Amino acid sequence: MLLGVIAVSMLMAIIELANRMQLRFAEDPASQLLLSGKPVGDSYTQNTVIGQLSKAVFTGFPIGFYWVTAVIAIILVLAAKTAFNGFPVLGSVLARDGYLPRQLHTRGDRLAFSNGIILLAGFALVLIVAFDAQLTRLIQLYIGGVFVLFSLSQLGMVRHWNRLLRTETHEAARRHMVRARAINAFGLVMTGTVLIAVLATKFVRGAWIAILAMAVIFVLMQGIRRHYVLVAEELALTEDETTALPSRIHAVVLVSKLHKPAMRSLAYARASRPATLEALTVNVEPAETAALQGEWERRQIPVPLRVLDSPYREVTRPIVDYVRGIRRQSPRHIVDVDVPEYVVGRWWETLLANQSALRLKIRLRFTPGVVVSVPYQLRSSAAAAARPEDFGAGAVRRGEPPAAVAEQTLEDVVERESQP
Repeated sequence: MLLGVIAVSMLMAIIELANRMQLRFAEDPASQLLLSGKPVGDSYTQNTVIGQLSKAVFTGFPIGFYWVTAVIAIILVLAAKTAFNGFPVLGSVLARDGYLPRQLHTRGDRLAFSNGIILLAGFALVLIVAFDAQLTRLIQLYIGGVFVLFSLSQLGMVRHWNRLLRTETHEAARRHMVRARAINAFGLVMTGTVLIAVLATKFVRGAWIAILAMAVIFVLMQGIRRHYVLVAEELALTEDETTALPSRIHAVVLVSKLHKPAMRSLAYARASRPATLEALTVNVEPAETAALQGEWERRQIPVPLRVLDSPYREVTRPIVDYVRGIRRQSPRHIVDVDVPEYVVGRWWETLLANQSALRLKIRLRFTPGVVVSVPYQLRSSAAAAARPEDFGAGAVRRGEPPAAVAEQTLEDVVERESQP
């Protein structure tokens, strides 16, 4: 009540003062304001209503003008901050119930919903850039959206009281619910009336964007919820669910040339002791394939090397067809495909790689019964692993060290497994 009285009193005072001073504010000053009979053009900067009033009232006293401007700036900052306080919490509740991505329910090390804050900041930047930070254009979105939300919230409260009144028998509680329903119904009539007026006058000026965005977000939230429900149903255990072990494991190590990542993948595959193990290469360049076979025999690697022909010099398709062929012959077997790839720590280094391993992993990931590995970290990846941003959400709060320190390297695991 106090907040409403203060806000309405200040608004009415500003309107009365503006009328007495014959203040004029143009929605499109470039074309609506004239100087010597000609439009002022886009170079003209029109002061806000409050700015014009304070400049006129405090003529000869500039400290007053700057004081009013500073206070208004603080109020606007606090008003913008309310969205960053409210939306992350709302997003976390919706994410918990499955209507938004689960990442919005994760708290950061400062116990805030950091993902929600980042998402809201990103949307705010998009709006600022799209509307050129013009308040007269952005306010149309706010007006349409806020009165739709006010009306829906009042309607929701009326339905809430109606539902409770069907089962409530205590007379005092019923009187309280009837009074509360009357208040919310009055609020619905008032906000609904303003909403109709806003849509009639502001719809084509930008309010339609807010209405359309709310409809799109609603449909998107329903889709997200449906996805989570379907995934939960598919992952749910049945009463007679058992963990069936694969009858055999076929290990396939992809090799294009002999280097450290390839030798590391071979060592890992041997240490895992599969039922069958073979190396696989695609004959794209006959000279390189012959050199690989010669180096393979010279080093006496105790793993058979199979060469796949590729008349069209394609690498991905022959490997995928070969792996799927193994899977078709033995549906109960698991195919472990070890893809030697090196991990870099700088973004520009990723752009320099041919990404053939990534394409293979994407294709093989959708093949049932296929497991894909193994990375090889370059020196630059060690520096990236120690960066603070590599911590998981809440890692600092739990006292966890960086992943590069907490996890053992794959070389240590292979060396330990290879020992008798």
